[in-house]
Amino acid sequence: MPRLEDHCWSCSCASSVETKHSSSGANWLASRAEEMMSIITSVLSQAYGSLHDVRAANLIRRGLVLFTVGVILALVLNLLQIQRHVTLFPEEVMTTLFSSAWWIPPCCGTGAAVVGLLYPCLDSHLGEPHKFKREWASVMRCIAVFVGINHASVKLDFDNNVQLSLTLAALSLGLWWTFDRSRSGFGLGITTAFLATVITQLLVYNGVYQYTSPDFLYVRSWLPCIFFSGGVTVGNIGRQLAMGGVEKPHMD
Repeated sequence: MPRLEDHCWSCSCASSVETKHSSSGANWLASRAEEMMSIITSVLSQAYGSLHDVRAANLIRRGLVLFTVGVILALVLNLLQIQRHVTLFPEEVMTTLFSSAWWIPPCCGTGAAVVGLLYPCLDSHLGEPHKFKREWASVMRCIAVFVGINHASVKLDFDNNVQLSLTLAALSLGLWWTFDRSRSGFGLGITTAFLATVITQLLVYNGVYQYTSPDFLYVRSWLPCIFFSGGVTVGNIGRQLAMGGVEKPHMD
């Protein structure tokens, strides 16, 4: 007959074996779970890195497009003002590209890139996505109106600059109302006009160039209107680029 001690020893051995099996099973499950979590973390990190790279590349692409637009507009519009003798440069800079100072196009291009990138960022920050006339046809019309306002600033003849300034101010507000109508667009347009006018005043004050018949300190009183409409125009281009990405523009 088996003794009681042998029976107890066999029971304790069985319990020990079961405990070891359950412990090893738990360890295996824990290692599998840790491995899966490591794989998921690695995949998420790679996805985030790829998304970050795509966003950075898209930001650079939009900045380059806006810079190019700013350079082209600066060359065309500045040439128009020089030909109409609205702005005067020293003789030594008049032999450069398009009879303009070399630093004007890159400065305007940089400003256009900054303003155009700020518009969609501010829309996102305020939680007010801009949906009014979001199509390239509307953007092109906005550019045409802006060029027309700049052309009017040197072509229209008024009795005094105040009448011209009021007319251009009404046209600039009309451009904003027709193609923008957002609080962020109006605010950034005003900010752009203020900062650009101050910088221009400093440049003229230091003799870099000058305006004929200045009536607003050292510049023409209608200049802030040009900067305002230019800021709204570049902002609309920046918004459309941010919305479109690699997609086709949405039609309202």
